[in-house]
Amino acid sequence: MQIKKHRSIFISDIHIGIRASKVKELLHFLKYNDCDHLYLLGDIIDGWRLKKNWFWNQDFNTFIQKVLKKARSGTKVYYIPGNHDEIISDYCGFSFANIKIRKHRIHTTADNKKLLLMHGHEFDNIVLNSKWIAKIGAKLYDYSVWFNNILNFFRRRLGLSYWSLSGYLKTRVKDAQRFIQNFENACLERIKKNKCDGIVCGHIHDPKIKLLGDKTYHNLGDWVDSCSAMVEDYTGKLEIIFWNEKKINQIEDKLQEERVA
Repeated sequence: MQIKKHRSIFISDIHIGIRASKVKELLHFLKYNDCDHLYLLGDIIDGWRLKKNWFWNQDFNTFIQKVLKKARSGTKVYYIPGNHDEIISDYCGFSFANIKIRKHRIHTTADNKKLLLMHGHEFDNIVLNSKWIAKIGAKLYDYSVWFNNILNFFRRRLGLSYWSLSGYLKTRVKDAQRFIQNFENACLERIKKNKCDGIVCGHIHDPKIKLLGDKTYHNLGDWVDSCSAMVEDYTGKLEIIFWNEKKINQIEDKLQEERVA
């Protein structure tokens, strides 16, 4: 299987440092997808969790080494910190090992659209004004992911496909829907303020591309639950790609067929 070359790849919310982080799936994605511009839009490392309970595995090391290798090889890599890796915000404006750290950035697509790149916690009043509540929320989210992983273990045993508890709650719970709507509205205001055509962000783990009037909202999702990223081709077309267990199995089956043939 050939490596797919993109003009840009946008990734957020890997949460390196928590056991539920699906870095193995992300490494598989990066194995078959390359780019000229790589944007890491926050919560790449989960400093909140690491500060309380240190957890680190070889996949985390491999991912960091892969990013460093890309930066050395000519890929333009930008890191925009979020709230979970806020300690890195102290270094905005600097570059380390060819990785540029910025508070935000405007990306111009191949078809000359201007996109504002941010993590998105800037639009979350709980994170900004009640950090302790945000940390409790993050802990509850971790428990929901833990429960979801157990549930999907048994679903796999029964031959059923992956099911997302957090995704279900986001579409069915009114307060969650209201929060997402408010978040999107705040994004729209920031797009207008910065005179851009759209925004690319993460933070709320809700992957989608959506029109807000004549502006475009892009949320990258995460690598804890949705295993999603956004790619830009050389015409400027933007697309959300899901690289979950089902996708990986399809690729591996195809590779096996090619080897047999």
